[in-house]
Amino acid sequence: MLQALVLSLSACGFQPLYQRSGARNSSAVATELAAIKVLNIPERPGQLLRQALEASLGSNASGGMQRYELLVFYGIAGEAIAILPDTAATRLRLVANATWLLHRQDVARSLVTNGAARSIDGFDIIDLQPFNADLSNDAAQRRIAKNVAEQITLQLASYFAAHATPS
Repeated sequence: MLQALVLSLSACGFQPLYQRSGARNSSAVATELAAIKVLNIPERPGQLLRQALEASLGSNASGGMQRYELLVFYGIAGEAIAILPDTAATRLRLVANATWLLHRQDVARSLVTNGAARSIDGFDIIDLQPFNADLSNDAAQRRIAKNVAEQITLQLASYFAAHATPS
């Protein structure tokens, strides 16, 4: 079923924007994505985002020359929602915002492109279950990091596809 869908899409001119690294015929966009070095992002949520970005871009697996540096400013804000009459919150909403800059690794560190990404997630707070809240918070932060990384990767892939040099 999936193969039939893929074949029908390829017949109408559809092609993927980028392929994961390790694919047999890696596209030029995937090669450019793999050439991005993700700079350190402070604190635990930043570490999660950096890991998700490296996995999404294929930076770790490339082994090739890195020509770009990705600088990301990332923060997560939490807000209590679902307030009970006694003012206790039963749900926490996490809102993540990331702004990013892509620079060439040249002497001038010239700016290539920039953008922003945003993601919202949440989890329930259950009375007398602090360990469960910690696990839920960690899982929500991981989901948010993955979502933000996918948004940034798609924005970068779109840029490289639009600015590809013809072969």
